Parts: sequence; C-alpha cells; structure tokens
Amino acid sequence: MHENLDAEVLIVGGGPAGLTAAIYLARFHRRVVVVDDGNSRAKWIPRSHNHAGFPDGIGGTELLARMREQAIRYGAHLVEAKVERVDVREDGFVAATEAASIACRAVVIAAGVRNRRPALDDAVHSDALERCLLRYCPICDGYEATDQAVAVLGADDHGVSEALFLRSFSSKVTLLAQSSVELDATTRQALARAGIAWAPSPVAHLDFSDSQVTATLQDSSVLRFDTLYPALGSDPNHALARSLGVELSEAGCIVVDRHQRTSMAGVYAIGDIVAALDQISVAMGHAAVAATSLHNDLREADGQTLDRQRP
Repeated sequence: MHENLDAEVLIVGGGPAGLTAAIYLARFHRRVVVVDDGNSRAKWIPRSHNHAGFPDGIGGTELLARMREQAIRYGAHLVEAKVERVDVREDGFVAATEAASIACRAVVIAAGVRNRRPALDDAVHSDALERCLLRYCPICDGYEATDQAVAVLGADDHGVSEALFLRSFSSKVTLLAQSSVELDATTRQALARAGIAWAPSPVAHLDFSDSQVTATLQDSSVLRFDTLYPALGSDPNHALARSLGVELSEAGCIVVDRHQRTSMAGVYAIGDIVAALDQISVAMGHAAVAATSLHNDLREADGQTLDRQRP
C-alpha cells in the first residue's frame, strides 16, 4: 500500500544528527518525518566512553534507541525506508520512498558517510568491532587503546596522520600498507621520530579469530596486535544532495553556511555529510543549529517574526 504523508520537515537519516534535529523540531511543534534506512555508523559503536553524560559508556544501538524513543515521544514520525528521490515543487518538496510519498516544506539531509572497510566478511567485521579488535575512530576510543599494540591500516597521508595521532596513546604503533607503497623521506623521518614502526610489505590477510589481530604480510611475515584501525577514508552518502543540485565540496561533502543551510533554499545538512569533525557531539550541535534556523526560517516565511531580514 502506498502512503501519502504530509509534513513540514523531512529528515533524511536517523543517526544522532537526524534524531537530534527531529527532537528539536518536534518540540517546536513542527510536523516531522524521519526516513532512515538503518545504516547509521553509530549503531556499530560497541560502547562509547566519550559521549558526555554516560560515565560508564553507552553502546551505539542503545543510544539510537533512546533517541528514537525521545523523538517519537514529542510527535516525530519515523519511517524505516530509503529516500529514493526528492523533487522540488512550488511550495516545497515531495520525497519518494518505495512505499510512501512525503510532502514537506523543508529537507534536512543527515545521510552520513560510509567507512571504507578492509576486505572482510560482514560477520567477521561485526564480531571484530564488538570485541574491539577493529576500531574506526581514534578520537572516540584512542584512550581505550592506551599502551596496546596498535596497527593502522593505510600508508597514505591519512594513514600516516592517524598513526601519529595514536602515538600519543601508545608507544607500540605500527603502520601497515594495504597495497605496495613507498614512503617519502619526510614521512619516514616523521615516523622514525615518533617511534612508529612501518611494515613495507602489504597485508595479505587479516585474522580476527583469536584474542589478537593477526596480520600476515605478502612477504609471509606475521604480526600481532591488540587492535587495528583502518585508515582508508570514507565516502559521503551524497547521492540525494547531488540529485538536488546542492553544492558539494571537492571531497563530496555538503557545503553549508553557519546556520547549516545549503546552497538550495529549504535544504539543510548536518552531521558527517558536512565537512567537520566526525563526532556524535558535533553532529548533535549541527542538528541544534539547523533545527532552530529552519524553525525560524519557516516562521519568517509565515510572517511570524519582527525582523524580516535574515541574519
């Protein structure tokens, strides 16, 4: 059955950014629909210890469940689906999922990014994450890797920078290459000064079946680590923004102003899809700014403000 939904605001993405925006907007008495396809990176967090207010940490799945409950409590409507397209019309937008059409006045894109993953079976990947043998965010959990034997996979500038960052948590950091690579003299000197080992032979196989990560290199060397950080980059989920013609950065992130407005009137962007520090707290800050700006923009359009000039 095809459903027709009427909303003031459509939020694309139900991660921490999208759900925070939904909570704010619902509490502003806006009719909000959140469409989420279930792929928020936050759900893969075994336990976050740097999210303020949870001194014992909180798992990503639990955090998202709490936020969904809070958004629903104030009247937000959550839909499990993928937004396939958004069309512009004279009085706003109309979005389509496989089973619904959603008319709205404004759109908040909170679609996030996808981590580039090592070539691992999904079940192996999930298990390694759960047991903290595989980690993706040294800012989030570098503290938990203190004094551990740490591997960083990816010998480009991004990988080198991540290895140097992790050196402040452990003296036992090794940089691994996913493919053949030669480091220039400046990079080698920086690694040497920091006491970071470099394995020039590329990784042939990663094994997470034991209590440590076993990396077998192409030269048959075998190295073992307490945890491994893939530093392979990420890809923004910007297909919707691109189809709308919203301005993107060279890296594919959505360009916004200080109010989280994009280059298209009525479209806002928040969270990791925006070039910023990829942290839950930052995403939630984006959401608070965007939701308040959006609410005030609609008030202005409806003649409900004193000052008619946009700041």
